[in-house]
Formats: sequence, structure tokens, C-alpha cells
Amino acid sequence: MENFQRLSRPEQADRIWRALFIDHSPISENCRGVLTVLKTFGLDVKAGGLADYRHFFDSLTLEEHLDVVLQTARVKYLVMTNDPFEPTENLLWQTGLALDGRFRTALRLDKLFNDYPGTAVVLQKGGYQVNRDFSSSASTAELHRFLTNWIKLMNPLYLAVSLPPDFCYPDESLQGRIIDKVILPLCRESGRPLALMIGVKRGVNPKLGLAGDGVSAGSVTAVEHLCAAHSGNRFFVTMLSRENQHELCVAARKFSNLMPFGCWWFLNTKAMIQEITALRTELLGLSYIPQHSDARILDQLIYKWAHSREAITRVLQAKYQDLAATGWIPTEAEIRRDYEALFVNNFERFCGLSSD
Repeated sequence: MENFQRLSRPEQADRIWRALFIDHSPISENCRGVLTVLKTFGLDVKAGGLADYRHFFDSLTLEEHLDVVLQTARVKYLVMTNDPFEPTENLLWQTGLALDGRFRTALRLDKLFNDYPGTAVVLQKGGYQVNRDFSSSASTAELHRFLTNWIKLMNPLYLAVSLPPDFCYPDESLQGRIIDKVILPLCRESGRPLALMIGVKRGVNPKLGLAGDGVSAGSVTAVEHLCAAHSGNRFFVTMLSRENQHELCVAARKFSNLMPFGCWWFLNTKAMIQEITALRTELLGLSYIPQHSDARILDQLIYKWAHSREAITRVLQAKYQDLAATGWIPTEAEIRRDYEALFVNNFERFCGLSSD
């Protein structure tokens, strides 16, 4: 691994291509995704090497590349992960950004939740009077002020955080106090949901860097406690472990302020998408959000949405056939209405963008 990491990016790519696409058939979901993207751009998926692909993508401007990806993925707009604690991004926002309307924002809180002492140092350097153990009323007020300023600057659709499997609530820890004293009140005041992505085990294999994270089952009980204790808040929730999906659906039947969404990360495979979509449909009807692309790379939008729609469509076809067998024959207008709910309206309504 150390030898691989010393290679240049092109050299790494060549080795990966040979190992996954030449020496073995590329039948994994990730490999199929790469081939779907190449096919979409009209490229020969069995060219044998990366030279032709590099030449093609080098010939595209950023705007051309972006247009093709969004049009092909049939994405009207996408929601970014915007981290005010990331120095480069922070600087860009502070100096002013002219945003493309196809990019919306989400205020990401991972560093705040998972490394508050380190984050407190950043806040102190920015002139905010917080202490590192979040023990003072001044820290509460100053953190509230910081996030309020960033909400005004970014205008995010929601606030979001990815959490480890051992996340619990209620909790007297530093993390629990930040949630209760700052995050939940701020979400209520601003009318924004809080998106919780639960179940990631960071650094299972540190040698792999960002690729070294794993998965474990989280606590749906913590989600239930949040929803019960804070009925004035809205919670998007996705969980990384397959084992959590049934329990999360049952919880969503009990709490109108809970919206399950997406098949996240390791669940973003054909088999899991079909299983989870069927489960959600049978337990929740159309009251969920079937997918979010969770794309770290722009081109992933193409294959993740194409593959997801294929899997989701198969489930919905079977459900409409079950419905027709009862004598209720769905019309085209009804199916279009349901599609709009699943892929557009449920999300926008839960974010407060629509009152329909």
C-alpha cells in the first residue's frame, strides 16, 4: 500500500484499471458505474487502457462536463456538502461566491460534532469566545452566533452530520449538549431539518485513508428519542447498516417529523436498493425519499441515478401490479404524481420549500 501511495495519480489509475478491468471482469457495482459513465459519454468501454479516456475528458471544458453530467443524470439541482470548518472552503465563502443555480447548499457539521475541541480552536481564531469543553453559556451563545452567520451566508436547505454507530440520545456528553443547546434550537428557529447519517466507522483501516471507513449498526432508539423529545424539529435520517432499515421504517410510521432517505454509501448497490425500496414502500407507502446519490465525484451522478432508477422502477412496477390485482388500476396521472412525490416533492416539502 505504501508503494502504491507513492505513485502519481495517473500511475495509480493505470494500476487500478488493470487490476479491476483487465485482469478481472468488472462486475462490481463500482466498476459497472465507471463503465456506465464511459458509455454515456460515447466512449468504447473496452478500449484496453486509459489514454483515450484521458484525451476525451481533457478536451471538455468544466462547463461542458457539468452540463452533460447533470442533463444525463436528469438532475435539476444537487445539494452540496458545505463545511465552514474546512479552511479552503471557508475562504471561498468569505470572499464571495457566484453560485450556479443548479448547486444548493447543506451546512455540514461533522467536525463540530466529532471533534469539538479541535473545532473550538478554529472558532477562537475566528474571534468567537468559546471554550474547548463547551462548559460556558458564552460558548453556547457564540456557537449559535457562528452557525447563524453561516446560515445567512450559505442559505442551506438543511443542516447535516454523519455519525458513528454508537451515537445515542439523550446524552450528557459534549456532543449531546451541543445538539440540545445549539443545533436543535437553531434548526427550529431557522425552519430547517437536521439530516442524520448514522453508522459509519471511521478509519477501520487507516492505511487506506479516506477509503478506510467501515460500517456497523446504529441505534434507531436514539432517533426515536430525538423525534419524541423534539416534535418541533424535522429529521432526515439514513442509516448505513442493512440491519437498521426495518426498525427505521417502523419508527417513521410513528413520527411524522422523521423522513427516511436514500441508500447511503455501502447500501448503494442494486440488491440493497431494491430490498430497501420494497421494504419502505410496503411499510410507508410513498412517504419516504428513495435515493440520494451521495456522489463524491461529479460523474458518479450519472451512474448512481441511472442504476438507482432502474432498481427503484422494478420495485414500483411490482407494487403497481400488486395494486392492480386488487382491482385498483393506477392511471398514468396517478403514477406520475407518485413519481413526483418520491423524487421531488417529499424532499422539497420536508425542507419547507413547498407547502403542497
